[in-house]
Amino acid sequence: MHNRSYSYLVLLLMVFMPFYATAQEMESIPAVKPVDHIVAIVNEDVITRQELDEAIKVAIDRLQLQGMQLPDQNTLQNQVIESIVTKRIQLQHAKEVGLSVGESEIDETVQRIAQENKLSLPEFYAVLEKDGISFNKFREEIRDEMIMARLKEREIKHQVNVTEGEVDNFLRTQETSAVGNDEYRLAHILILVTENMNSSQIQQRSERAKTALAKLKEGVEFAQVAAEFSDAADASKGGIIDWRPIDQMGPKFAELLESLQPGDLTQIVQSPSGFHIFKLLGRRTQETPTVIIDQTHPRHILIKVNELTSDNDAKLKITQLKERLDRGENFEELAKLYSEDTSAASGGDLGWLSPGDTVAAFEQTMNALLPGQISEPVQSQFGWHIIQVLERRSQDVSLDRRRQVARQAIRTRKADVVVQEWLRQLRDQAYVELRLDDEQ
Repeated sequence: MHNRSYSYLVLLLMVFMPFYATAQEMESIPAVKPVDHIVAIVNEDVITRQELDEAIKVAIDRLQLQGMQLPDQNTLQNQVIESIVTKRIQLQHAKEVGLSVGESEIDETVQRIAQENKLSLPEFYAVLEKDGISFNKFREEIRDEMIMARLKEREIKHQVNVTEGEVDNFLRTQETSAVGNDEYRLAHILILVTENMNSSQIQQRSERAKTALAKLKEGVEFAQVAAEFSDAADASKGGIIDWRPIDQMGPKFAELLESLQPGDLTQIVQSPSGFHIFKLLGRRTQETPTVIIDQTHPRHILIKVNELTSDNDAKLKITQLKERLDRGENFEELAKLYSEDTSAASGGDLGWLSPGDTVAAFEQTMNALLPGQISEPVQSQFGWHIIQVLERRSQDVSLDRRRQVARQAIRTRKADVVVQEWLRQLRDQAYVELRLDDEQ
């Protein structure tokens, strides 16, 4: 169990804890500077040499685990400290805007990780302890990753909107496009260009991209070149972009990649964000199957439980309404008069529902009813319900699913640009002082 769990924990460290080393690992790191030696200042915060050494050790372990050649020490150190700086700035910004993650949410995430590894919580705690990982530190790293993910999603929600017209255009383009609907696995190098760069600086960045491409053509491993040259957040991980539909890459990149065979390199491609080099690692067909689901058309009466209505009072009221229905009174009229749901105006009609559209307690009761049948009072998180099923059908929702996939592809494409620009702005607005030269 331990060996299997250790492999999984290595993966967790790569995902959740990119800059944290275990106690045993730290024993091998030479203590060349005192613990309180400062290597960077980030606004009101500091990064110490010990923290940087821990992060470098984990980055080295990750690259070696993936079989990648290490960049030179100076390049790796600069990339790692920039990653720590970027993370620190995001967490500081999250604190400023009042964004946090509750203990119960972290508990649920830890529980899910343990379950995915087929471990009970006590077994999971034991594995962490045996591998020298502080459980409290592990929880804090998970908290940080959750906060940063929510911070990015918050920015995406504020700035990214997908219209129905965009979805229509996307689907029409997809039908007539020569690039197909395949998924691609890529390696990527980005030489970043920012809005405040002058023409001379942009030319220097272009030359840097040409140097990176030349090294690749000489046969240097892509992961090594990415680690040395790329400004992308995934540079130290080899620049890997895992399986992604081609339609999420944007028309310009899609046309470029479509003609490649696995192992091929692109030329340098310029975009508003900078200079890109791609390597195609794999391609596979993305199926668009027919999707037929069972749908239910119900109506209901809801009595809510709140500060004015106790659970007992709500249950009594819904029971009395059920008795009136049993005596033959009209469901639609009673719903209009008494239901506390927004559907009351339409007699409690909820329209056609697909699996997962409602909470579990409601759906389970609804699924057990025959058309025309009225349920006994049932409790959900919203209060007490009476449910009647009007009809059922099997529905082809393939088009709905295609539109959903298209909407997500457009959103992902826009979100990538938004997050990259937002992170650049956060970095530009922060006070960052690197003191690595002081160690020379």
